[in-house]
Amino acid sequence: MIERLLVAVLARGHILLEGLPGLAKTMAVSTMADVISGTFARLQFTPDLLPSDLTGTRIWRGSDETFDIEWGPVFANFLLTDEINRAPAKVQSALLEVMAERQVSIAGETRAMPSPFLVLATQNPVESEGVYTLPEAQRDRFLMKVVVGYPSPTEELEIVRRSGAAGVPQGLARLETVMTPDRLAELQDLSQRVYVDTGVAQYAVDLVMATREPEIRGLPELAPLIDFGVSPRATLGLIDAARALALMRGRGYALPQDVFDVARDVLRHRLMLTYEALADDRTADDILNRLLSVVPAADITMARADDAQIAPVRPIVPGEPLNAGSTDPTTDLSRLVANASNQSAATTGAPAVLDSSIPGRPTPASPAEIQSPEHPAP
Repeated sequence: MIERLLVAVLARGHILLEGLPGLAKTMAVSTMADVISGTFARLQFTPDLLPSDLTGTRIWRGSDETFDIEWGPVFANFLLTDEINRAPAKVQSALLEVMAERQVSIAGETRAMPSPFLVLATQNPVESEGVYTLPEAQRDRFLMKVVVGYPSPTEELEIVRRSGAAGVPQGLARLETVMTPDRLAELQDLSQRVYVDTGVAQYAVDLVMATREPEIRGLPELAPLIDFGVSPRATLGLIDAARALALMRGRGYALPQDVFDVARDVLRHRLMLTYEALADDRTADDILNRLLSVVPAADITMARADDAQIAPVRPIVPGEPLNAGSTDPTTDLSRLVANASNQSAATTGAPAVLDSSIPGRPTPASPAEIQSPEHPAP
């Protein structure tokens, strides 16, 4: 979960966390905002919430006999919307403009959101009492949807051990702010400079096309289960998330494996299933697992950089600062990953997702380890 939060932050995408109450979703999001200094606002969504409670409203000033605009609490770098699916449709539509346009309009006056701006939402499963289904348009605005499950017995025992005798998480004392919003913006720019080969982009397109026409991939049995495939925004989301994940893994180029690893989180909330699929208790993950097992990934030649048109700017040069007088921002990324991961481990008992002690998990990269296809590792 922490890794996916960092991916969304680097990719400038909003993220939706779904899980039952008590699984540290809110704690993880608020901790992320704490380690990245900046303004933070939390909105607890309830059935009686009004759009003006989010965005603001016009207020009559009797002393001046004029209307003033009182802007709402959404103007923050990190906006935590807790239990987002407990609010009615009017509130969801107001939040949609904030997420999509990154601005708020009241009485003909428009105010832009601060930069960076990220919506980090939590929700309970739709089977829970008193919740609404999010509109398709709003779900599509989230870069990723991460499903948070129960911890394992070992992790839960660690939660008990770390909770402390007084019931206060011991890890809170180790919380450290490691980054400014300006520094985060540099890292986000660095993520957009990660090289994406045409073969990697084609793999993302093939996955998206398979959700629209599964029969062309030899999966005709999935066609009756998919009402609508995912939109082109999903393709862009796959590329952006793969770039961010590649940067976190210490590379200046994306691989098909990066696309594969983020595919479920980027696509699951965008895939619309038929009534037959829902009646048969089929989930989006069931369909995506089948697609991912069939759609082949391109064989990428590591030293090739001749198809760089996907990258908006040139590939990263190892150790190169983003601007004059700046140190390589991946140093801050390493500190951010380590601090946020360890903080989550201390408060929830879950292991740090980028801890080198976990098999198969890479450690955060040092600046010297950043490589690109034009600068392959020796």
